[in-house]
Amino acid sequence: MLRGTLLYLADRRSIRHFVTHNRLACRSARRFVAGETLTEALQATRTLNQRGFTVSLDHLGENVSDAAEARSAAQDYIEILDAIKQASLDANISIKLTALGLDIDAALCEENVRRVLDRAKSYSTFVRIDMEGSAYTERTLALVAKLRQDYEEVGTVIQSYLYRSARDIESLIATQTRVRLVKGAYKEPPEIAYPRKADVDRNYEQLMCLLLARGNYPAIATHDPRMIQAAKAFIAANAIDPSRFEFQMLYGIRRDLQEQLIREGYNLRIYVPYGTQWYPYLTRRMAERPANLLFILSNVLRQ
Repeated sequence: MLRGTLLYLADRRSIRHFVTHNRLACRSARRFVAGETLTEALQATRTLNQRGFTVSLDHLGENVSDAAEARSAAQDYIEILDAIKQASLDANISIKLTALGLDIDAALCEENVRRVLDRAKSYSTFVRIDMEGSAYTERTLALVAKLRQDYEEVGTVIQSYLYRSARDIESLIATQTRVRLVKGAYKEPPEIAYPRKADVDRNYEQLMCLLLARGNYPAIATHDPRMIQAAKAFIAANAIDPSRFEFQMLYGIRRDLQEQLIREGYNLRIYVPYGTQWYPYLTRRMAERPANLLFILSNVLRQ
């Protein structure tokens, strides 16, 4: 029930407006969102690099309804790539297809993505195409498969709460497409997604083992200590070198665990979001895992 409530709130514009204009909420969000400007995000990236972390930058925004806005979003991503290169930062980017016009026209979206990938290819910088709600899953994977014919620098995300994900991961492994594995953060019907957390976790572990054994540099994105221990156990049992994969975690969440993984010699990439549209992102992160909600609330109360 809590998860459903949070996902409902994520899409309520009136609540979004109130929260994003509340000074306390904005100040609290800064723990988990690296500011509203690229300059702030680059500074956060530089600091993380100095501490041994790599970064995936995400300029928050989705579901644009205007072609000019979609082209502008593509230009924003290109400018991020330029800035990463100019600052010699160890970072890549994550992009959302609905920010690039997928709701408007598939051809427009592909054109915009190719613009971004052309620049990324010139820098040998990786681009992750984020996964959104299930209404976009098939179209996202189809476009990724098409783009992989021309770009090695592109990968995607698979959500373990969807029944279809094992089949999708097998297809992505076959084409050596890089995958970030997450549990999923959108409200989905039980006809297509596991409604019980225990089943989502069980599927996550199974998919994680598939990727660790046969995937192309998979990203194991989790803050769940049990899942991390399961990954470590599988790695040890199968003599998998830590250079073959990376863990990923969210900016500002479980910094203690992040530091521990670095000390233990694992690759760890921090997902660093920034921008003015932080409310839906933060609400979905709370819905994704109740521990995140408690952690965020505890930080708000300390303000």
